[in-house]
Amino acid sequence: MLKINNLHASVDDKKILKGINLEVNAGEVHAIMGPNGSGKSTLAEVIAGKEEFEIKKGNIYLEGEDLEEMAPEERAHKGIFLSFQYPVEIPGVSVTNFIRTAINESRKGRGMEDMPANEMLKLIREKSQLLDIDRKFLSRSLNEGFSGGEKKRNEIFQMAMMEPKLAILDETDSGLDIDALRIVANGVNKLRGKDNAIIVITHYQRLLEYIVPDFVHVLHDGKIVKSGSKELALELEEKGYDWIKQEAAV
Repeated sequence: MLKINNLHASVDDKKILKGINLEVNAGEVHAIMGPNGSGKSTLAEVIAGKEEFEIKKGNIYLEGEDLEEMAPEERAHKGIFLSFQYPVEIPGVSVTNFIRTAINESRKGRGMEDMPANEMLKLIREKSQLLDIDRKFLSRSLNEGFSGGEKKRNEIFQMAMMEPKLAILDETDSGLDIDALRIVANGVNKLRGKDNAIIVITHYQRLLEYIVPDFVHVLHDGKIVKSGSKELALELEEKGYDWIKQEAAV
């Protein structure tokens, strides 16, 4: 699904990623953990094609296709979905209208016609029921006045509607209380499947109690310094990131 070879990336001539190697297969969930400034969000944004980052060396492949020359919207059309730590508010644009536009733009990018209105309505109804989303929620302006949990639930709804091949959840647990965390995690778990892959970026092990990863990777100073099973997250919770820093320095 996703293959990253020796990825080096910078912003404003500052090196952030310093040789990332990562392979994510369909059906897998990978967790990426690490202290602040280790490069977690940068990795997510580079995969998604954020233009302020410059790839100095290495390659990113999605299903064997090199992404380097693709714009962010092209990558989205290919099936990459990135959730944001801080989703933006768009007053006057309802959740339903936003997702309708996003889906039809994605279809247009793949040479398809707009989704018929009755199919769209059926899909919205199906996915909102799957995620226990109230119909009134869908008529509200996108993220305007939403709580932290509502914003994150809305992003999971967008993910459900877009049905991406690769979903990257960048600190989706940030600022959530335990109830909101469970709701969001439950939505992600319902969307796991053999044909898609999910990368979860988080500081804390608590999210991984609800979204159980197949693999955990620890970033430090722009590199993956340790990989393992879900037990690695428990070890980090117990020992902290200083333990990883000390190992990396050896």
